[in-house]
Order: sequence, then structure tokens, then C-alpha cells
Amino acid sequence: MTFDWDFSAPTPSDMGDHDVPPASERLAGKRVALLVTGGIAAMKTPQIARGLRRHGADVTAFTSTDALRYVAREALEWACLGQVVDGLTWRAEHLSDGAPFDAYLVAPATHNTIAKMAQGIGDTLVTSALISALGRMEQGRTQVLVAPTMHGSMHNAQLVDNSKRLAAQGVHFIAPRAAYGKHNLPDTDVICTSVGRALSNSALKGKRILVTAGPTPVPIDGVRRIVNRFRGRLGADIAAELTWRGADAELLLGDGAWRPSAPMRLSIARTYDDYRDMVLERVEQGLFAGIFSAGVADYRPKQVVDGKIVSGSAELPLLLEPTEKVIDLAMDAGRDMHTVAFKYLEKVSEEELIRVASKRLDRAGLVVATRGEDTKGREQRALMVKREGVSPVEGKAKIASAIADYLETLTTPADARLAAE
Repeated sequence: MTFDWDFSAPTPSDMGDHDVPPASERLAGKRVALLVTGGIAAMKTPQIARGLRRHGADVTAFTSTDALRYVAREALEWACLGQVVDGLTWRAEHLSDGAPFDAYLVAPATHNTIAKMAQGIGDTLVTSALISALGRMEQGRTQVLVAPTMHGSMHNAQLVDNSKRLAAQGVHFIAPRAAYGKHNLPDTDVICTSVGRALSNSALKGKRILVTAGPTPVPIDGVRRIVNRFRGRLGADIAAELTWRGADAELLLGDGAWRPSAPMRLSIARTYDDYRDMVLERVEQGLFAGIFSAGVADYRPKQVVDGKIVSGSAELPLLLEPTEKVIDLAMDAGRDMHTVAFKYLEKVSEEELIRVASKRLDRAGLVVATRGEDTKGREQRALMVKREGVSPVEGKAKIASAIADYLETLTTPADARLAAE
């Protein structure tokens, strides 16, 4: 990294000053009202607005008078591409009749605002807008999300009671980031994902799904281990897609020194044994689906040395033995679990890949088949192998989406029975 500027110009870009680098189209066509209240965390709201726009949302900011003490009006207008609404006018923007909002996001939400929401007090623009928002929510016409931020001393029984009351009505509370004795705004990606989950109409909402990814190291001694080159990036994309759709998804990632940055429930399997035991534990707890994309070790040292093998020997013979097929153990333990299997081969034709992958259709409803020569960084071509045919998909994000689409078809009784046959 260079710390001293060499006075060179920035890399040319077609992006305009107000544009945002696109992250996805998951919120495309959705209108979000960003309600900003008077907490110091309001200074971060332009980042939230731009984060929502990165996923395709149209954002309008409503602010209290105190909020504009902590964030500049011009910064919010620049981030939202529109004027800030900061007062009640004859246009009745707080009612949004002409252009209704799909979601109302209160960020930051102060103790005072949460209390007024719970008690139906509408004495400001923001609280008046929230009265209308709660009414629309009760009618099934919008979603309301709250991101609480406040000093830890303000976390009291009244806050809990008011929050529980609103949650019982259907308000979504985004878990704050706890640090320095305070409830802080979570990362922008967490907020955006929370909005997406609230707006999701996916049949996968609430379904428990396990996604495995990455390597499963096997130890040689207390220091050394055998590990493959897979890092689990496709699995992370799958878990992120399922999380956005509202599923109760968990990524079980083998330890390969890489961690996904996207918000998701994440567990780390340090070794093959950990991976096997954690998979079976989740299966026994009950899963709607298991997606097994991990590069599971096929062999392990027959004997593991306790401690560290002294270095300097001319050679180090290793006797390897086969590992158990964890996916088979999982399917045996969870017979009601829908299974998505993966098959990876190198230097074979697509016809041979399909032939080998199809053998897994005896127990798995879908096999995602890939060749080494079709995988490079974010680029990947996969063949979605099912009993009724084969469909090619290009790109990790589209592969993740295709897997989620497939699982959605299994939520209806007829399709579930068909997949089981």
C-alpha cells in the first residue's frame, strides 16, 4: 500500500457524482422512507440511504428538527437524490397517499421516538408519519423497521415494554450493534438486508436451511494440516441470497482463513471432525434443506501426531485413509430434509460431468455440477442437474439465486412430493 500520494489522477469511471455502485437488484422498484430522528447516529444516515440505493431502492428522507443538528440537509438530499421532508405541509407527505412506501425505516430510532410510536403520539413530522405507517402496516400495505440507538443507561423497562408492544403489532426491530456500553447503529449492509428480509414474499421465509462451504482441514499434527484450495465464496453467496429472502439460513464454513463480509449467520468448522459433528447436529435439530457445497476432505492421516513433528527430516511419509461421506450421514439422519448436492470435476467433458452428477439424484433433488476450467474468481458456470433435465447458469450470484428458486418450489405439497419420488 502506498501512503504518499504520487499526484496521479483517479481511475476514469462512467459513474456520475450521484450514482452508487450497484450491489444487487433485490430492492428494485421498492420505495423506502428513511425516518431520521435526533440522535448522534443520524450522521451516518447518508450512508444508509446510499446503501439502500445500491440494491435498487428509491429512498426519501424524513427528518425531525433535532436530526438536522447531526446530519446536514444537503448530505441527505445528495444521498437520496431528492429534497428532505422536514415538516408537515399541505402536500401531506407524511401520509404518502400519492406514492406509498413499501417500507418505513426509523434509523436512528431514539428512546423517545420508540415510546411515542408505542403510545400513538404524533406531535412531529416523524411521529405523524409513523402513525400513518403503523396503520398501513396493520392493513398489510407496508413494513415498518426500527434501528434503536441510545446510551446503555437508557435501556430500561419502558424501552423493552414499548419495543415488545410494537414488535407484537408487526414492527421489525433491527438488532443494534453493542459496543462501548451503547446500542449503536448496525453496519449499513445489516440494515439493507433487514429491509430486504422484511419485504420478502419468498416461501422460504422462516425455513431452516444449512449451507456448507469451504474446506474441511484434516490435521497431521498439532500444527500442520491438509487443506484444499476451496474457500466457500459460492456457499457464502447462497447463504446471503437465502438470508435476503427471509430464510433462517446458516453458513457452516470450513476454516480456510477467509470470512464473508455479507451479513449472515456464520459458524466455523475448524476440522473435518468438527464439520461432520456440526452438520449432524443441525440435521438432528430439523432442517427444511441442506445445501452441501463444502469441499469436504476425502482422506485423512491414519494417525495424527500429538504435538508438533520435528522438522528437518528428509521425508515425511503419510498414510491416508478415507473419510466418511458426511452428506450421506446427513441424508440418513434427516430423511425429511431437501438436499442440494455439488459435484466438482476437472478435465472432463460436460457430458461426463452430467453423467457423474446424475448418480447423486438417487437421493438429492438437485446437483450443482461444475468443472474446474469453468471456475475463475467471481466467474463460474454451473449445470443445475435435476431429474427433469439440465440447466446451465452463469455467475455465482445467479447460481445462488437459481438454488433459492428451486427450494421455493419445494414449499408446496405437490412439488415436495414430486421431488421426493
